[in-house]
Amino acid sequence: MKAIEVRNKFLKFFEENGHKVIESAPLIPEDDSSVLFNIAGMQPLKPYLMGKKHPDGVRLTDYQKCLRTNDIEEVGDNNHLTYFEMLGNWSLGDYFKEESIQMTFDFLTKELGIPIEKLSVTVFAGDEDCERDDLTASCWKKAGILPDQIYYYGKEHNWWIAGEEGPCGSDTEIYYDTGKVACGHDCQPSCDCGKYVEIWNNVFMEFYKHKDGHYTKLNQHNVDTGLGLERITFILQGKETPFDTEIFKPVMDKLTELAANDILVSKRIVAEHMRASIMIISDGGKPSNVDRGYVLRKLIRRMVRHMNKLQISLDELSSLLELNIKTLSELYPALEGNKELIITTVIDEKNKFIQTLEKGKREFHKAVEKARKEDNSKIDGLVVFKLYETYGFPPELTKELAEEAGMMVDTKEFDVLFKQHQEKSRAGAGQKFKGGLSDASPETIAYHTATHLLNAALKVIVGPEVKQKGSNITSERMRFDFKCNHKLTNLEKQQVEDLVNKWIQEGLNVTMTEMSKDEALKSGAECVFIEKYPDVVKVYAIGDVSKEICGGPHVSNTSELGTFIIQKEEASSAGVRRIKAILRKE
Repeated sequence: MKAIEVRNKFLKFFEENGHKVIESAPLIPEDDSSVLFNIAGMQPLKPYLMGKKHPDGVRLTDYQKCLRTNDIEEVGDNNHLTYFEMLGNWSLGDYFKEESIQMTFDFLTKELGIPIEKLSVTVFAGDEDCERDDLTASCWKKAGILPDQIYYYGKEHNWWIAGEEGPCGSDTEIYYDTGKVACGHDCQPSCDCGKYVEIWNNVFMEFYKHKDGHYTKLNQHNVDTGLGLERITFILQGKETPFDTEIFKPVMDKLTELAANDILVSKRIVAEHMRASIMIISDGGKPSNVDRGYVLRKLIRRMVRHMNKLQISLDELSSLLELNIKTLSELYPALEGNKELIITTVIDEKNKFIQTLEKGKREFHKAVEKARKEDNSKIDGLVVFKLYETYGFPPELTKELAEEAGMMVDTKEFDVLFKQHQEKSRAGAGQKFKGGLSDASPETIAYHTATHLLNAALKVIVGPEVKQKGSNITSERMRFDFKCNHKLTNLEKQQVEDLVNKWIQEGLNVTMTEMSKDEALKSGAECVFIEKYPDVVKVYAIGDVSKEICGGPHVSNTSELGTFIIQKEEASSAGVRRIKAILRKE
């Protein structure tokens, strides 16, 4: 059964069981700053798990594009992936454990034809926060799972939460017995010997974990399940790994044809990182030195590094990308329309990396020669840090090169230096701005300035009662929340956009004056969250159209901003509207 057939069968099954099929959210979260990428099917649905009403009802199903960064270094073995697709079904205050477990059992055994004896399940053993989940165990027995196929584990195995804070609860995990010889007399699903493979996870969300670590009950019981498409596909096809399925095989075969050697780990890394990079770029990501941009940069550069190890000419990169896009287009038709952007982005990043690689390698080899002369088998952490800070040379690449040279890296020293570097950067950034920017790049500074113009324009077009309620700014877009009791008309949106662009084209100077908080308020300066500011504040004025108390930073003249474009206007909460906008540099 092909992956697309598994996906369609899953969605059809749950649709027939009263679930509404919804679209996958983009890989890059729109309204969630807690993660760089959507890491699970539940991530885009967090507001609805907290009690907000979903427009499509209380039973939902979909496939969700996901990416987890914690497995990048593990890619190359037979099962780790960074990008993956999660099939899921949700109950938002509707059914709970018994019905969820019965549907999971029926789909696996009746729809997919997996023999019952091949399945084992794990449930929560209980602790001081939550009691032992005997109800889930009894539901599995009622469905048809034998008692000796049920295992109890603690929070490290059977408790799920996305991040450190949020909706959470006990879960039950379903494992497939591959038939491999057990590693010992007490081999269980918790073993990592390869005999058992986790295929599905049903989370029973009934708690909320707060920042201080304590739990409170949610207002509604929720069910959140996740079935990994790549994993279930290779199991159903009787394959050893996801790389043996049609998702990866055409690219793996081409890599084998092009490679001068047969380093399987490198071929898997190239194929996996290429697919992940394609998906990130298609959903709006671009390489940079911060946040998700750094993850993309790392994926592309690691891919290039392993193409070099395979001795595959980098001139083959474009054709490999085209093959990968063609291979994935059945699952993700939008890739074809983004093909040119994807290829251009990857090739540009490859070219930058080649320059970095050449400079960094020269310095690295000098460090190796110096260490060997001193009869030292370890590369100093200071060397690793300087390569990173001066040449943008990834520390993980230095470690790989050191291992190839038969040397080790003083990672402890590097970690200390890198932590100090981060703390200094944060402190320096704190002196420059306190406006909630994701970084202090020229792009975020421009967006920050644009929020002031947008705020002023809304007061002119919509009314003086408009008041800013918050903002979220990245290097790629701005989000602006404001008090307003009605949806903006198309005319109002166009007038706001036109007015902001008029002020940009006028080339208004941006000036800053320091004064006491009281003086600032008396001068007519606006402020959001005035209580958070010190007694002496900075007041930024943009021509005579805007005056706000703000930590900065800002551009010096509005002509630096580019063209302001409103992409979306929507409700944020009761009485609060949200505008999402971009700045386009011509």
